[in-house]
Amino acid sequence: MEQLSVEYGKKTKLEFSVYPAPRISTAVVEPYNSILTAHSTMEHSDCTFMVDNEAIYDICHHKLGVERPSYASINRLISQVVSSITASLRFEGPLNIDLIEFQTNLVPYPRIHFPMTTFAPIISADKAYHEHLSVPNITAACFELSNQMVKCDPQLGKYMACCLLYRGDVIPKDVNAAIAAMKLRTSVQFVDWCPTGFKVGINHQPPVVMPGGDMARVQRAVCMLSNTTAIAEAWDRLDHKFDLMYAKKAFLHWYITEGMEQGEFSEAREDLAALEKDYEEVGLSF
Repeated sequence: MEQLSVEYGKKTKLEFSVYPAPRISTAVVEPYNSILTAHSTMEHSDCTFMVDNEAIYDICHHKLGVERPSYASINRLISQVVSSITASLRFEGPLNIDLIEFQTNLVPYPRIHFPMTTFAPIISADKAYHEHLSVPNITAACFELSNQMVKCDPQLGKYMACCLLYRGDVIPKDVNAAIAAMKLRTSVQFVDWCPTGFKVGINHQPPVVMPGGDMARVQRAVCMLSNTTAIAEAWDRLDHKFDLMYAKKAFLHWYITEGMEQGEFSEAREDLAALEKDYEEVGLSF
């Protein structure tokens, strides 16, 4: 990312970050790697879409009925989000959103650039014909914890910005009605300095799923990208896991023998503590 910043300083840089979870862990040092990565890319990424493996694991298990989700199941679910975000690059649409608009509409301050991702509907192939998938239904589903791809509770914070990316058989009239209904909900709270809150994209190309995969093919879907102060909860959880190991200096020798210095860990952790403080201060400015 640093090299990209040097070579393409004026280009907008978007990043997809998948954060670890205990139930599908490949390495005990994942908290170290996550904090170090977040720190090293902080100044070089303009907008980082967050996903965590624990939330994805639970969606696969509870929504899709996959007993032991594999990386294939998890990656197919994440790919739906990536596909929705980048659909405007591939397909024409009446309300397409340019990639640069994500930074413009979702990032109120340079460091507060970690939108949470949500996708709906997430339906297993065997339940596809029993679900009512109207635009209001899938829009409301985006505000349910069970469809979030990061483990945190938005009701404990406030939204700073929200982008809804619709695909398939969707018309603006239905979207406007769905958003109006969501604004009436007391559980959906926006900061007072950004009362409008919603940015909408519509692309008529319906979502595509992997043949023989866990997800059902649907006529319409929506991906929500929301910048919320509640995401600080996810950072706090990750920082805590880092602290547990770092307090014992556990596994540090592997990094030091590769040429890193212990001070780099302290610096990264301090940067993430500052990020938590940034979210707290934004939260106090309601």
